[in-house]
Formats: sequence, structure tokens, C-alpha cells
Amino acid sequence: MSATIQSTVKFPKLVTELPGPKAKEIVEKDHKFVSPSYTRAYPLVMKRGYGAMIEDVDGNVFLDFNAGVAVLATGHAHPEIVKAISDQAAEFVHIAGADYYYPQLAELAEKLQEETPGDFPKRVHFGNSGAEAVECALKVAMYATRRQKFIAFFQSFHGRTMGALSLTSSRAAQRLGFGRAALDVTHIPYANCLRCAYGKTPDSCNVECVKVIEERLFKTTCPKEEVAGIVVEAVQGEGGYVVPPAKFHKELRRVCDENGIVLIVDEVQSGIGRTGKMFAIEHFDVIPDVICSAKGIASGIPLSATVAKADLMNWHVGAHASTFGGNPVGIAASLKTLELLHNGYLKNSEEMGERMRAGLRKLQEKYPEVIADVRGLGLMIGVEFVTDRASMTPNPELRNRIEHECFLRGLILLGAGESTIRFSPPLMIDGDQVDCAVKIFDEAIAAAMNAQ
Repeated sequence: MSATIQSTVKFPKLVTELPGPKAKEIVEKDHKFVSPSYTRAYPLVMKRGYGAMIEDVDGNVFLDFNAGVAVLATGHAHPEIVKAISDQAAEFVHIAGADYYYPQLAELAEKLQEETPGDFPKRVHFGNSGAEAVECALKVAMYATRRQKFIAFFQSFHGRTMGALSLTSSRAAQRLGFGRAALDVTHIPYANCLRCAYGKTPDSCNVECVKVIEERLFKTTCPKEEVAGIVVEAVQGEGGYVVPPAKFHKELRRVCDENGIVLIVDEVQSGIGRTGKMFAIEHFDVIPDVICSAKGIASGIPLSATVAKADLMNWHVGAHASTFGGNPVGIAASLKTLELLHNGYLKNSEEMGERMRAGLRKLQEKYPEVIADVRGLGLMIGVEFVTDRASMTPNPELRNRIEHECFLRGLILLGAGESTIRFSPPLMIDGDQVDCAVKIFDEAIAAAMNAQ
């Protein structure tokens, strides 16, 4: 796929069996030399990408509806992002923002103050990954409150570094072998209305998933005087792309306000236009004290930002820093990413998300026994599979077969949660690509069900 063809290719084109011969060689080498801890769903071996398309090392072309796990907000090799990276690299690639000044750092910090919810002074700490953004948020809360405990949610994912891992609870494999948690964290069920842990329906719900904090945790294992922060994903990501009701976040805000607790919202996967708004928490009309951002913030260049109320991030010199955090190349990519979002990709995320959910809901009508739910905001969409609608038993085996059948047909998707497939494409996709993805997904479901 030459550079002149790249910009016009919009649909999959497979020219070899999968994996192809070159891909097989690379997979074998990878298995020999690379950490076995990586989770590879299928043998995709990328050579290049453009927009929402990936070409592998054997010349097969795929439609990418995963975007590097919601990282490539503007797609692969967006020409304006590439130019921003190139222009900055030609000036200087790195200087440690923890020790020196450069205008790009302050420029993006000022921009993020405007982009994040809340009309009050804020401070920004830059890191390199979502886990680093979360680690920073934890330290901010502990430093500001002089408290040690945290409350988080089951099926959450906040990273794999030891502090963030204390919050993460999406899979046992992520904790297995690493001993006791580094931090004192109590987990409670997230607001998953399809599978309410308290046996409620949306009509009978009294936000028990938040009431339990006041009625049980504060009275037993988590005295409110010792809780530094509540850490929550605006939309649960690795847990299955679960969208909570608005009253869930509103009640969390109330509990934090009444008890001097810091509300930390993890927007690593849901932020930067993914849900049709710059940050997903805006859908719920709630303003957090600290917001964590990464993934899509720089369209594929490692960068994260922890944005906190200025009076919270008021710590002493040397309290927290990073050599590479706020790298100028990443900042250049981030500034251009935010510009592109405001120039049309935010609106496109909302519109294409509506189109995709409509198409996927037609598939839910076509396969009513196995598709339990189609949910999402913008281009953060989950489709959950079950063995049958009567028992609502999760069906990870079917989900995994569907994921593989999509790969064999040229559509790149990944699972999330126990039995959900996530759709997190670049925010620049068009309607034809949405329709193509839904069509392939339909074919993959049929093939996977026939293989049972």
C-alpha cells in the first residue's frame, strides 16, 4: 500500500491467509525474545497505517476499529500530527521539564485547564502513561488530605504499576503473583445496570452502589476521616465499556463533598473526544477534583496529564516529577490533536457513534439470544454476549470466536470485560467505514455461532 494509495483505501483487502508467511516469522521471533506477559488476541503484525487502515507485513489491509486501544484519536499517520511531530523534533526532541522550562509545557497546561471540566484554577502534572497519571492522582489526594485509604470499583482498570494496581480489579491475572496491594483500597461494585450487584432495576434503583459507601464502608472498614479519595472511571473501560447512570457520578460527588474526599475521575480511555465530548464525565454534569488523561491525548505519542484543582496540587518542590513527562514532541502532537478535535472530530465522534450503535442494535435484534446489550457514548461502544437471554450468563468463548472471525475478515477489534467486544475506532472514521464494520461484525457473529 503506497503512500499515494493510503489516503484512498477505506476497506479491508486480504491477499494471504492469516497470518501470512512474514507475519508467522515475526510472531515466532516475538515469542522467543519478548515478555510473555503481553496479551495478544490474534497475530496482527503491522507494517504501516493511514487513517483507520492498517497494512500488515504481508500486504493485507485491515479496518482498525480498536485504534491501539483508544489511543489513535486522529487515526494512523494523520498528516497534521506527523507534521507537528516532525517540526518539533527538528527544533528539539527532549529537555527535562522537571528541571527546565520550555513554552510548549506551559501552553498545553493552560489548554488543559480550559478543556477539563470546572471553572476554577488548576495545575497539571505531565507523565507518560495512564498508570502514571493515576499514580500522580493518588499522591495528590494523599498529600492534600493527609489520609491513606481509597475506594475503587470492581472490574476497574487503572494501570499495572504497584499503586495503580492496588486500584485495578478487572482480572485476577493482573494481580496474581505480586503479593499484597501497595495501597489500602476497598473495592465495591460499579454501577452496571445490566448486572446490578444489588438486584435493582433502573426503575427501583436508589443508587445502592454509592449508598453502600456511607451505610457500610464508612461504618466498618473505611472511616470517612481516613479516606483520601474515591477513584472511578467515567465510563468503565476494560471492565466492559459500561456506561453508568448519571445519578451514580452525582452521588459520588455528593459523598466526596460532604466528607472532604477527593473525587478522582480516570478518563485515560474515555477522554479526549472518545465519547463525543472532550471528557466523558461531561455527559454526567459532574466536575471532578482530579482528572487523569492519557491514551488519545497525543494521538499515539506517549503522554499523560493529571489535572487537579490548584489548591490540591499544592505540593513542595520535588514531591513528584518525571524525566520524560511532558516531552515536547508529545506536547506538539497533543496540541494538534486538541485542535483537530475541535475542528470536527468531536462532532464526528458523536455522529458516527450514533450511526454505529444504530447498526449494532439491529444486530441485537437479529441475534437476540446472544447479544445482551449494545451500549456506549460516542465512539466508545461495547457489545456484550451471553449464552442466552434467560440466564444472562456471560459467554467469553463466543466473544473470543467473534473477535477472531473479525480478524480473519479484516476488522480489528478487541474484547473488554468478561464477554464484551469494544469498538474504539479513530475519531475520523466515516459512515461507509462504520457500515463496513457492522457488516463484517454480522458475518463474524454468524460464523462464530455456526462453529459452536
